[in-house]
Amino acid sequence: MKSGVDHIGVCVVYFCHDGQGHVLMAKRSQNARDEKGVWDIGGGGVEFGETVEQTLRKEIKEEYNAKVLSFEFLGFRDVHRQHNGQKTHWIALDFKVLTDPTNVKINEPHKFDDLGWFGIDDLPKPQHSQFPEFLEKYKSRLM
Repeated sequence: MKSGVDHIGVCVVYFCHDGQGHVLMAKRSQNARDEKGVWDIGGGGVEFGETVEQTLRKEIKEEYNAKVLSFEFLGFRDVHRQHNGQKTHWIALDFKVLTDPTNVKINEPHKFDDLGWFGIDDLPKPQHSQFPEFLEKYKSRLM
């Protein structure tokens, strides 16, 4: 059974920031599962037996080598998309996460081509298809 296809998947989405007005974004590589070449804030599926907090911390460490200093739950979104012509459905648990920028790097080079810190009003493009909705819903609470 495949999450998001055979049953509703649950994922964490994280808006990592440095506490100084900068957000961490990664450019998805040609090896990414979907939305290749776009900038994204990050996310990962919650695996059976893992808590949401464990998933949040694990995914941020795996993708960005970053330590979570603190986090705030922003809310959730029902995410309905198409992937390879197939409808998908995920429940996205959205978080604002303060990270230590000291050791941030691309920890999964097969998934990402670039990584950078950006001001909220100077974000790179093109962006992941779900990011504009995320920004619209939470922008007043992000910085």
